[in-house]
Amino acid sequence: MKARFQSLWDRLFYKPEPLKPGIYQKTISNEGKPPFRVHLRIEKDGRGILVLNAKTVLHLNQTAAEYALLMIHESSNDVVAQAIEKRYRITRDEALSDYQKFVDQLEVLRTTPDLDPEIFLDIDRVEPGSEALSAPLRLDCALTYQTSSGLWDGIAPTRSVARNLDTEEWKSILQKAWDNGIPHVVFTGGEPTLRPDLLELVQFSQNLGQVTGLITDGMHLTEKEYLDNLLLAGLDHLMLVLDPGESTVWEALRDAMVEDLSVSIHFTLSARNMDKLSAILDHIAQYGQPQISLSANSTESRAYLPAAQRIVAEHGFTLVWGLPVPYSAANPIRLELEQAEQTVGGPGSLWLYVEPDGDVLRGQGIQPVLGNFLVSPFDEIWAAANRLEKQE
Repeated sequence: MKARFQSLWDRLFYKPEPLKPGIYQKTISNEGKPPFRVHLRIEKDGRGILVLNAKTVLHLNQTAAEYALLMIHESSNDVVAQAIEKRYRITRDEALSDYQKFVDQLEVLRTTPDLDPEIFLDIDRVEPGSEALSAPLRLDCALTYQTSSGLWDGIAPTRSVARNLDTEEWKSILQKAWDNGIPHVVFTGGEPTLRPDLLELVQFSQNLGQVTGLITDGMHLTEKEYLDNLLLAGLDHLMLVLDPGESTVWEALRDAMVEDLSVSIHFTLSARNMDKLSAILDHIAQYGQPQISLSANSTESRAYLPAAQRIVAEHGFTLVWGLPVPYSAANPIRLELEQAEQTVGGPGSLWLYVEPDGDVLRGQGIQPVLGNFLVSPFDEIWAAANRLEKQE
């Protein structure tokens, strides 16, 4: 009886040691199917971050991370069954069934258009931020603080920077981010489409294997050739900054919604426009169902956020809080963090923000400067970010 009890105890409470942390990459070929790229980062606690086809970041628990590693090693079913059966003390049939479920999920995601940039597989989900990460999940790159003429009045960035990095310097930053396991990059500003090298930088990130996003006022996207070139370069998701009175943003939304692209709309609430939100959402719905991002243009306007969330939900849209918001001197990202931290963590723990001169902040407008991504060792930048987050 004691032996039987011990066996049951072991099965209920046994927890295998996590795999060794590391970064693994592979182009996987399955017979009869197109090859696909995977990039796996295994954390100290055994969780994994998997980039699929430089398009979607998947968050994996320890078991799923081990399945991903076995897949990268192109292990046979016998090897998979033996490894999982032994480590998790389950039957061979259970091990193979779970592995096949994991592979099938990846196949569905690989072939599904318009995916969100980050996804959790439904296997014992673990919230990001619950354990320290070896690197952030995302790097927000403010390529310029210049804005389109006549747009973004009142929210144009006022902070001056020493200089704007050139193309090769930004490529060096993107390479450094990739080498240190950062799987996701968002190009923002200012207005990043004013940089003539944006297409080149998106292509560079895509070639590395990173998931790439863009925040824009949409003016440049009304040029069909420019949008097509962004998609060819590998852009994965887009956030349009909504000024309802600008026809260009509606044209950009119309054109973007028919592409294989995850689209979000950002709307900044104020006392003057809160009563227009429902009508604006009705107008957006004519083009499809992009995700909605909300912020407030002042501390006082934060009071409108709960009601705005309810209106968005009633209209059937999905709210997104984890992506950066447009730059605003009057509305630094801290105004959105209370809600964001409840769902996806926060700056300095899940993402970092790089200014046009390479200086690194935990998030937009959040001082102090942690270093310069171009010249400072990454480990020092990340350690400084973690220290400050713990202090707060």
